[in-house]
Amino acid sequence: MNSRAFTLSLVIAGIAVFMVMSYIDGREAKFKEAYGNMVPVVVAKSDIRELDLIDDTKVQVVTVPEKYKMPGVFDKEELVYNTIATVPIKKGEQITKPRVTYPGSRTGLARQVSIGKRALAIRISEAEAVSKLIKPGDRVDVLALIDYANGRKEKMKVKTVLQDVYVLATGLNVTKELPLVGMQVDKKVKSMNLTNYTRFNTITLELTPFQVQQMIYLIKTDGAIYVSLRNNDDKAIERVNSTTIFDILGEDAVDAKAFYGKREQKKR
Repeated sequence: MNSRAFTLSLVIAGIAVFMVMSYIDGREAKFKEAYGNMVPVVVAKSDIRELDLIDDTKVQVVTVPEKYKMPGVFDKEELVYNTIATVPIKKGEQITKPRVTYPGSRTGLARQVSIGKRALAIRISEAEAVSKLIKPGDRVDVLALIDYANGRKEKMKVKTVLQDVYVLATGLNVTKELPLVGMQVDKKVKSMNLTNYTRFNTITLELTPFQVQQMIYLIKTDGAIYVSLRNNDDKAIERVNSTTIFDILGEDAVDAKAFYGKREQKKR
């Protein structure tokens, strides 16, 4: 192989590389002059809904030209952990300080209660609340087993006390899926998995002040309270009569009434 030709090829290649690098450096210098250096910014990794609790699954850090850095944008993921979105944030959008807030009086349950209404929690079990399949935003009817005669079955009644009641929360799971607490895991705040959150023993209902009084009366007089789930689009208020043992017995109610009648006469 001709050593002179080889040397000449190396020189030409070196000059070409130098020219390419010089061109790239020149373009980079012009880019930096026009748009600034690349800087880190926090963006949404996926769509974030209003009142969502933000954790490391929802955000990431990317670099953008300084010219395109939004005012007030966060540059570290940790700075937005356990904050709450005040507005919807689309995937890829930069997260700025006006778009998030910290849990407080404006982000808790009080914000969810309609003006003129009140929030009241009632204790429930799986049997009393549709196997705990109720979610915030659902609508329910409230029924009560009313015993006003010291356990006499013929005097007991089941009554639909309230209809089409809005469920504000199930335990700590609040409307619009805003959890009141987060969980600390490896120094990072994780929101609760609300898709299968059933570890609750209370549900919080949105009621009028008078309905609150009705519910407290039932609770304090040991009335057995049940909740039935209804379709969210069903706004019909039905006229539902109270149910007694005679309604359950149907055609056998005549015999039952005769039995209770004889027992009443013996007591006299």
